[in-house]
Amino acid sequence: MIAYRSIEQAAYDVMCKAAIDIPDDYLGGIKGMVQREEGTLSCFVLKSMVDNWEAASTDRRPMCADTGLPRYYVKVGNEARIGGGFVGVERALRSATARATHDVPLRPNRVHPLWRTDHNNNVGINAPEIEWSFEPDADWIEITTVHKGGLFGTDYRMLFPGDGIDGIKRFYLDTLVAFGKRGLACQPAIVGVGLGGSKDVSMVLGKQAACLRTVGDRHPDPRIAALELELKELGNGIGMGAMGFVGSSMVVDCHIEVGHTHTGGMPMSVHTFCLSSRRATARVVADGSIELRTDPRWFTPHMRRETVEWSSDTESSRKSV
Repeated sequence: MIAYRSIEQAAYDVMCKAAIDIPDDYLGGIKGMVQREEGTLSCFVLKSMVDNWEAASTDRRPMCADTGLPRYYVKVGNEARIGGGFVGVERALRSATARATHDVPLRPNRVHPLWRTDHNNNVGINAPEIEWSFEPDADWIEITTVHKGGLFGTDYRMLFPGDGIDGIKRFYLDTLVAFGKRGLACQPAIVGVGLGGSKDVSMVLGKQAACLRTVGDRHPDPRIAALELELKELGNGIGMGAMGFVGSSMVVDCHIEVGHTHTGGMPMSVHTFCLSSRRATARVVADGSIELRTDPRWFTPHMRRETVEWSSDTESSRKSV
């Protein structure tokens, strides 16, 4: 059985790691942009950020003063046994958030939306957010934390089937240009695009695509993967670079996630992570050991399955479950 204290310790560890250590995949993407960026100011910003990340890692302090809104993504193995159950997991995550806010420290960004009161620990009503997923044939629990800003860097539009791929590209470019001109994103960033589902699911998919996939990761559907690369190239061709200066370093990578949607519409969301791409994952097993990494491995084949066992084609359904 996975003990409560192991879950709390894992959540605390990933909170600390995400705030301080830049993921290797993102750091590699930024260093590659430094070599290609021709805009003087954009290149200066990129080099300065790499220096800041190295200093943060050496000094063991947050890489950015604004540590965003800490949130969790939890993947539970179907065979896992958890002390205290799911309520215990939630309690452990809230406790770890409060501890990390004090110890790292994280900026206590969470306030009541109306009274603006806070508890000085990033914990409150519906905070921190916890999203769940499940995995068959596994007995572990994986805890991913993401520190993403909660004000800007996100947009949504209801497209229609007739807009097609060209409509997707147009909204994507409109969004990036607006973000860059108005200072609504800290680019270069990993950009996530959510397509389909209901309105709220589109938003969820887009944020997960931005925050839970690594630089260089491609969607298993080759047509979606090709569109990801095309959108990345388009985003870097609008004339904007780091922090909105002239350049060609707007998008470190672009990830797309999709969901089956209403036949009459095409919900679409666009999300940018930020220049301090903050994420970390811990896998906790029954003996209490904790494995830390920076690749969440969130989008498993099980999560992306297209159909279920009640398909009319019995044989094909067995293969897709």
